[in-house]
Amino acid sequence: MTSRSDVAKIIDHTLLKPEATTADVEALVAEAKDLGVLAVCVSPSMLPLSDTGDLVVATVVGFPSGQVKPEIKAAETERAVADGADEVDMVINIGQAIAGDYDAVEADIRGVVNASGDALVKVIIESAALSDEQIVEVSRRAEAAGADFVKTSTGFHPAGGASAHAVALMRETVGDRLGVKASGGIRTVEAAEEMIAAGASRLGLSGSAAILAGLSD
Repeated sequence: MTSRSDVAKIIDHTLLKPEATTADVEALVAEAKDLGVLAVCVSPSMLPLSDTGDLVVATVVGFPSGQVKPEIKAAETERAVADGADEVDMVINIGQAIAGDYDAVEADIRGVVNASGDALVKVIIESAALSDEQIVEVSRRAEAAGADFVKTSTGFHPAGGASAHAVALMRETVGDRLGVKASGGIRTVEAAEEMIAAGASRLGLSGSAAILAGLSD
């Protein structure tokens, strides 16, 4: 079994529900500090955050559909970084990937990377909506565009969230050059451990406390 401390160090403690309030986000930050996780991930309208201590602050761009013009994603990224985001999780244009327009997908990602300054960029590929071949090619394009991570899911797509199969495929494609973030529907210790075993180096969790409670050092 993976140790509690090891898992805590790779968790993005996440609250992206559209009905979340400022008070909810303040509670998320307080809980994240208490749990000892790596990061919090919140909607860009919630930035800047206060009293984050040593927490990494992550936000989302083009979320959750990805169907936003590239220049808007870039501008959203610039604003998020100005508002204190250390990391930006951007959603690709999933329709472009399905249509095979990978040059457009890569350009979209590159625009966010170029706008991100020193912030780390994670590319949400919505793997449950893509074929294996599409997952591989989008992961390659994310690396070519200069991204730091590929990420499975928004957690909002009806096709589903993270799968160990997709994580393993992404890890095989990017090797140890990029991080792989598993996110979306990870609600049990077993699921978290399965994602880590498949190659995930970061976990996006809304139920971090329950998962960590099932682990020990």
